[in-house]
Amino acid sequence: MKPSAETTPAITKMACCEWVMKKTNSHNQNCSSLHNKEEVGARDEQNPITFANETKDGPNASSLVCPSMRLRRHKMLRTLLLFAFALTCVVFAGHVEPVLGNTDGVTSIFRPLSQPAQEIKELSVLVLAICGSIFAVVAGLLVYAIVRFRHRAGDELSEPPQVYGSNQIELAWTILPLLIVFVLILVTSRTIANIQNRKPPPTAVQATVIGHQWWWEIRYPELGIVTANELHVPASDGRGSRPTFLKLQSADVAHSFWVPLLSGKTDLIPNRENLMWIEPTKPGTYPGNCAEYCGTQHARMLIRVVVHPPDEFERWAREQQQPASVEPSAAPGRKVFFANSCVNCHTIGGTSAQGKFGPDLTHLMSRETLAAGAAPNTTDNLRLWVGDPQKIKVGCLMPNMQLTDEEVDQVVAYLETLK
Repeated sequence: MKPSAETTPAITKMACCEWVMKKTNSHNQNCSSLHNKEEVGARDEQNPITFANETKDGPNASSLVCPSMRLRRHKMLRTLLLFAFALTCVVFAGHVEPVLGNTDGVTSIFRPLSQPAQEIKELSVLVLAICGSIFAVVAGLLVYAIVRFRHRAGDELSEPPQVYGSNQIELAWTILPLLIVFVLILVTSRTIANIQNRKPPPTAVQATVIGHQWWWEIRYPELGIVTANELHVPASDGRGSRPTFLKLQSADVAHSFWVPLLSGKTDLIPNRENLMWIEPTKPGTYPGNCAEYCGTQHARMLIRVVVHPPDEFERWAREQQQPASVEPSAAPGRKVFFANSCVNCHTIGGTSAQGKFGPDLTHLMSRETLAAGAAPNTTDNLRLWVGDPQKIKVGCLMPNMQLTDEEVDQVVAYLETLK
């Protein structure tokens, strides 16, 4: 039903009144909010510490601090605690060795026992000290800025001071890094020169280390000795300096010779000869490894540097210069060994076995490990290695000769005479 002419003006009048009331209420609310803000601003201008006093920790402080502020504080506190925990771990790590003792199986560049390793350690400590100081300064300034200038309730009502740069600060953070880099370059260059420019004295031992997949061939040209996976050197003592100078070569792919306690890493590159030297001062056995990925069994291409007192080294050299021993009781195993293709890969001094592809076996049982450190040199491991090399070193190039159990026992008995 359409409204009559008499009711239409009344409806229109009521709608207009409702619209005016809505606008009035909205205006009043805006004015009230504006007045409140002006009062808060005026109050804070008259007494700047009023708001700070209201938000102090107290019985009702939680009602005055918004949840987001509490969350930010908790995150900041958690970050600081994590930083403190990490710093504590770093400090504690430096004292683990004196407390728990030092094991022979653990190698570290921070326990040098040779002159090159000592110089590398001194350089490393200097670099770590400089970098640690820079980190401490930057982290400290960062933590200070986070705490000092963190967001606080009421910051929306004021604008922080505007800083448009500082010539002094910009000069400082430009010149200081340049000086630090310059110092590091000079010290590093001096250390490299001291290590690489060392000339061998007349008493030096000369050795050639050849990297294979995955074992080490070691030759002493002046002594006429060929061995594998163990580098025997004399120690320098009060009677004189006896450094060992090494020529590093590769027979196949790139390798890297690294014994952390004695020297830094040096690569073995095909068709190239690199040089390095070590001068250990303390007798003992020091483990090392190939530090350049060279294939499947890279992780098991280990090397042992055996450091002897000078007199003991001379005795070891005389023993290694002797031909392989011949024992009649091992004749069956010797026959099996020479009847198979073992002689095509291995050399046994004083016999017709003159292979060049595998390790020299003339004095096999004088070594502490088999397969370049993959297993201790025991009778059981030797039997397993001869029977199926893949059970000890998967992917190695030594084939399974498909020997019977009896033949394996005979070959093992023969190899155990090679001392």
